[in-house]
Amino acid sequence: MIVNYQFQFGVIANYRDELLSGLLLTIQLSVSSIVLGLALGIMLASVRAMYGGLIGRIIKLYVEVVRNTPFLVQLFIIFFGLPVLGVRVDATAAALIGMTINLGAYTTEIIRAGIDAVHRSQVEAGQSLGMTTYQIYRHIIIPPAIAKVYPALCSQFILMTLASSVCSAISAEELSSVTAQIESQSYRSFEVYVIATLIYLALSMVLRGIFALVGWYLFKRRPKLKLAPAVEGA
Repeated sequence: MIVNYQFQFGVIANYRDELLSGLLLTIQLSVSSIVLGLALGIMLASVRAMYGGLIGRIIKLYVEVVRNTPFLVQLFIIFFGLPVLGVRVDATAAALIGMTINLGAYTTEIIRAGIDAVHRSQVEAGQSLGMTTYQIYRHIIIPPAIAKVYPALCSQFILMTLASSVCSAISAEELSSVTAQIESQSYRSFEVYVIATLIYLALSMVLRGIFALVGWYLFKRRPKLKLAPAVEGA
């Protein structure tokens, strides 16, 4: 059977403003959730490591619940479930909250693994200098812990960026949602979804490059810059 299908990618150019709008929202959601999720992960992983006990078990429960339930269901609870309790949020806010909560759980577990990998002797050195627990975690434990798990964090950030497409299920006007709208208007399913795929691919590659540069500066270039004055003064 021969299908006589005429590819018309040029038709999609008529919707470039809509695609750009969807892409910008995807980027905004991704960047915001990465910043908030990383901050949440660092805080919870540190608290869990420092205190344990009931607080540690509550944090562990949060991590396990989020990591073992579908992201889509989590979004539905926020967008459709919270209004039943009198808490109403729009689709964009629900998407950001859901992405942050989801990413926060994964980053908590990743950073916890990094904290566990920090050698005990470094902690003892900080204690011998009279540093407080907070100072030890801030200056001795967290920086090398993040350095050890940085590749895993970057991979999780990119996965969360791609998972933002799920937010179209609650009508957030991100790239996937806009793509579906364009498809229903243009009837050019193949063309519009191929273009959306290429946009997501390009976005992932750009993010991976940015993360690589940030990692190089924080964990390779910056330590050398700090070391140089010490060497000169020796």
